[in-house]
Amino acid sequence: MSVTTEREGTRGMTLAFGLSAFERLAEPNEVIEDASEWSRYVGVVANDTDAVASYVEEHDLRQDFDLGNRDKWLALEGIREGTDTDRHVFVGLTEDDRMAAEGTGWEFIPLHEAAEKAGWTLAEVRKREPGLVERVRTRLRATSLWPGKGR
Repeated sequence: MSVTTEREGTRGMTLAFGLSAFERLAEPNEVIEDASEWSRYVGVVANDTDAVASYVEEHDLRQDFDLGNRDKWLALEGIREGTDTDRHVFVGLTEDDRMAAEGTGWEFIPLHEAAEKAGWTLAEVRKREPGLVERVRTRLRATSLWPGKGR
């Protein structure tokens, strides 16, 4: 595990985002640019390193972390050991994100809190369309075929 980019200056923080949290940001490039102003290292981690690589490439993001084939836990542990900053902050969404951060010595900050403090905009969450099973169930409930109806 290594950091692929080191910046000059005295920035004392390493900032990592969980991929699921990062996907919720409306302007990911602006977030990376902004965070780089006050963080020495910035990047995205997840259990699926191929998904991270694809997302980073698709959005042309700068990624300061070389994740290799490590899951989120090992990536966070390796990044912490390979960086010389005083603070290591992980921005995530899930309880698994919190456990991974705290279990590897990182501070955990929920995405909504980090976005509010930093002035980042979250993308609107689209309402999920009902799947086939939900649509069939809804139609059956409206008919006499549903148990307890019409009898």
